[in-house]
Amino acid sequence: MRENELIVYRDFEDGELLYDMAFLMGHYDDEYYNKEDLAALFYDCIHKLIELAGSHGFHGNLWHCYLANLLVNNENSYSKSCEIRGEVEGSINQAALHDIVIFKEFYDFDFTPVMEALGVSEYGMVTEYQATMQESKVYNTRICVRICELAERFNKDHTPEAMKATLTEFYKEYGVGKFGLHKSFRIVHDDKGVRIEPILNIAHVKLSDLVGYELAKKKLVDNTEAFVKGKKANNCLLYGDAGTGKSSSIKGIVNEYYDRGLRIIEVYKHQFKDLNDVISQIKNRNYKFIIYMDDLSFEDFEIEYKYLKAVIEGGLEKKPENVLIYATSNRRHLVREKFSDKEDREDDLHRGDTVAEKLSLVSRFGVTIYFGAPDKKQFQEIVKTLAERYGITMEEDKLLLEANKWEIAHGGLSGRTAQQFMDYLLGQM
Repeated sequence: MRENELIVYRDFEDGELLYDMAFLMGHYDDEYYNKEDLAALFYDCIHKLIELAGSHGFHGNLWHCYLANLLVNNENSYSKSCEIRGEVEGSINQAALHDIVIFKEFYDFDFTPVMEALGVSEYGMVTEYQATMQESKVYNTRICVRICELAERFNKDHTPEAMKATLTEFYKEYGVGKFGLHKSFRIVHDDKGVRIEPILNIAHVKLSDLVGYELAKKKLVDNTEAFVKGKKANNCLLYGDAGTGKSSSIKGIVNEYYDRGLRIIEVYKHQFKDLNDVISQIKNRNYKFIIYMDDLSFEDFEIEYKYLKAVIEGGLEKKPENVLIYATSNRRHLVREKFSDKEDREDDLHRGDTVAEKLSLVSRFGVTIYFGAPDKKQFQEIVKTLAERYGITMEEDKLLLEANKWEIAHGGLSGRTAQQFMDYLLGQM
């Protein structure tokens, strides 16, 4: 086999299995090698394919799923050019086609002679593998299904050119690598430096799940819509009372616009010093990134907000067009304010400058959206809407009476309190 002739598709993260299988394809009938050693290697490959099915949720022909998974995860000059955009022009197409020719040889290889020569009939079980109901530990269900479907579509591609076209269409629809196959990420800073890692389980919240706040949601949608279309858009600050749906709105936005290339990276205050490294890793990709800061606020002694100010607008390097910052906070001005800030008796020689410094961060958010706590009538409307959504058939008067009791004992009037009340009722049913 010609695995060493690959030009563009190289340096696979899980490439050991590919090279082991390629070795078996080329040497299964070579008298120089011990048959028992080759059979042991073959069994090891079968083991790895089944483990792959367990971790990734693959089914059908596991060898084909493995090859498809390598192709959709390999970030190279061709795949990154095609992500979200689709087919590109240039000599890179010739290099990519050269590699797809080799991959098609892997794909179409008949393992029957290998099974017979080494006496390993068990390989047949991984060609029509039926997966368990366990969810994938690596992908969400939707992406797992798409990769298995891609593996099946490759079976219908009779030429390398057709296989390349199918793969390119996948890149256009979903992207490539971790940014293509996942929607949400976190920052990890360890001995290897600053890395962006996928968050595998994100709540599948929809904006329609948030009852009320129509004007606030519209402002958020309008800004995000402009962003994903490549138009000018602003950083957003969602502020207001606790439990009113600020974080849920941002999660809903990401779920709604994922298909159009929107991704979200969650960042905590102590990680602000890593923001420049993060932006350098994402600025040349074809996706749109929201850097998400939940429950953002600062005390007097915390200076991390100065890192954030520089990243948003104050540095020499212009913030990339494909990056916005969305933050939520219970504080309108983010930094704690005191009555002494307004008093002339303060020891600060330039009191006005100090106040302006504190307010300068929030001014860098072009769109500010207020989420206020609902009044009694609005709270009851939220409760009734949620009860209908969850199929709770309690009489309305009793439902509202119990909801009123619940909110008095559990944090007051808010959408979060209403949702917790629903969870309580569902648990008692």
